[in-house]
Amino acid sequence: MAEIIRMPKMSDTMEEGVIAQWLKKVGDEVKPGDILAEVETDKATMELESYDEGVLLHIGVDEKDAVPVNGVIAILGEKGENIDDLLKDIKSGGDGESSKDTAPKEKESVEKQESAEKKSETKSEKIDTSDINATLITMPKMSDTMQEGTIASWLKKEGDEVKSGDVLAEVETDKATMELESYEDGTLLYIGVEEGDSVEVNGVIAIIGEKGADYKKLLEAHKQEASSGSATESTEETDAPKEKSPEKEEKAKPEQETGSTASSGSNGRIKASPLAKKMAKDKGIDISLVKGSGDGGRIIKKDIESFDPSKVAAADKSSGAMAASPAVGQESFREEKVSQMRKVIAKRLAESKFTAPHFYLTMEINMDKAIEARKSMNEVAPVKISFNDMVIKAVAAALKQHPNVNSAWMGDKIRYNDHVHIGMAVAVDEGLLVPVIRFTDSKSLSQISQEAKSLAGKAKNKELQPKDWEGNTFTVSNLGMFGIDEFTAIINPPDACILAIGGIKQTPIVKDGEIKVGNLMKVTLSCDHRVVDGAIGSAFLQTVKQLLEDPVRLLI
Repeated sequence: MAEIIRMPKMSDTMEEGVIAQWLKKVGDEVKPGDILAEVETDKATMELESYDEGVLLHIGVDEKDAVPVNGVIAILGEKGENIDDLLKDIKSGGDGESSKDTAPKEKESVEKQESAEKKSETKSEKIDTSDINATLITMPKMSDTMQEGTIASWLKKEGDEVKSGDVLAEVETDKATMELESYEDGTLLYIGVEEGDSVEVNGVIAIIGEKGADYKKLLEAHKQEASSGSATESTEETDAPKEKSPEKEEKAKPEQETGSTASSGSNGRIKASPLAKKMAKDKGIDISLVKGSGDGGRIIKKDIESFDPSKVAAADKSSGAMAASPAVGQESFREEKVSQMRKVIAKRLAESKFTAPHFYLTMEINMDKAIEARKSMNEVAPVKISFNDMVIKAVAAALKQHPNVNSAWMGDKIRYNDHVHIGMAVAVDEGLLVPVIRFTDSKSLSQISQEAKSLAGKAKNKELQPKDWEGNTFTVSNLGMFGIDEFTAIINPPDACILAIGGIKQTPIVKDGEIKVGNLMKVTLSCDHRVVDGAIGSAFLQTVKQLLEDPVRLLI
């Protein structure tokens, strides 16, 4: 039977999507996981995957045309299947579902018809929620790779009045911590997810509505809809509000009283407004020492303005003197919930390592001339140029000469990118982020340096937006500043290669028959053998070596 492909909601603010490019055409065979098209949203260009198998019978949206969320964009079905009735229903303004019911079907056995009738009779009547003035708040999809989000902190509590635009909670995704805004006016009737807990995309996290509205009926209706497909334990758990036991409440109170002055959530995350965080950073204040006066102990602007570091230091000194010394030989450990970022890093890199056949090429590069060139450039450059900036520039130039390395494995095809977008691995507290310097080959060293510093700062402050981390065609990872001589890196999908950069080390080298001291840097190229062969990777590394050993070439 034909299946309708609709425009998915790819971000919390998305209202429509533009078909940037169709990767399949009418008549093509489609399997689950195949990319049908590239969709341009309000935040990024994302890939639209198929979840069904069949033949692409109809494309309803031309390239560069927009279609609203849930609008029909294509139809999948069996080869030769008649979809005329389906198309008529869609053109007349229908949703295509009614025609699917009346479309020609293969004759079913009497036994199947009887069992279907019995099932429909035993189905419970649909719960009517039309008289309930309340709205379910679900977890939005805040990035292209997001599958679930963790509630870092609630900024509103049950019973609070909420206006459209108010920030309800801070949500930790796999990429960053973002604010969840309300699009409704009303009272926060129900909170279904505790701080530190995760919920899948589109899972119920709260209910906003008219004070006194029967939100439990709304939850039952939502559960009924979910169970009509396949009931899961998670939907049962969100069925009714969790009642806090008196014991838990009693335990919570002394913990709050005896805790440090830091205003943190149950997962140890500091609860503070973005403005307060910025002010604390500008003033050099350790925000973990500030006591919050906002809702739920949230740190706000006036807390930073009135903060006196000397008082906190004195209090810490007195409490430190009273603290008992730890017992000798006592075993202990602590466990923390895995952050969304760490979950996705684990999943994506495991998939990369065990799916892409890696091989590695290591080469030594003499950086003597690069050191001299950098010193001269920094005398006139508007920003300080680092060796990492020089490597990124050399890699970008080499990729233009070796386009086979600037590629990606797409399953049944290999994509060769004409543009050069270099991802730059940045270490943050929770893991690793890879912001992207776009069109790197067309930028000067000063521009690359400025953009690299800006993106690294955003990554560490969790200020990156989806456009900042999407679209990489090649990745560079540098651990040289940590004293690492050489290492191998796992390929960052969808790239075909990643370059691992070690530190510059003074080493005895033979030059013109004499032993001299040279500044050597080791680099290792990790390659996906499905796309890049040894000879191609070696030629690319040779070009990078030539550019860095004679940096004048970078300026041509």
